[in-house]
Amino acid sequence: QLQAFGGGLVQTGGSLRLSCVASGHTFSGRTFRNYAMGWFRQAPGKEREFVTTITGSSGTSYYEESVKGRFTISRDNADNTVYLQMNRLKPEHTANHYCAAALTTAQTMSQSHSYVQYWGQGTLVTVSS
Repeated sequence: QLQAFGGGLVQTGGSLRLSCVASGHTFSGRTFRNYAMGWFRQAPGKEREFVTTITGSSGTSYYEESVKGRFTISRDNADNTVYLQMNRLKPEHTANHYCAAALTTAQTMSQSHSYVQYWGQGTLVTVSS
């Protein structure tokens, strides 16, 4: 399972760091590094959309255009954890953020949430103006 946490209320221009821990048989041993990991978000009344993904080896990451230079994804394969550092947040970043895992490439995963095989429960990020 994937458990995400770290969301909260922050003012415009502030920062948050989301974390997602992968546990259970699916991600045990060295299998976590086989998964591309990512973050997707869903604002009220909108569809779930891609934010960022990262390869299993942490070699390559992909970002939605509006978060480039603001957000950074990283992972620690020793701890089965993926992170999302969110800086210079804006009200339009308000959404539920979902951790995701897929046995595909990070690039493919970035193209559609339909490739995601495992979802975390979501953590709410609220940015006040």
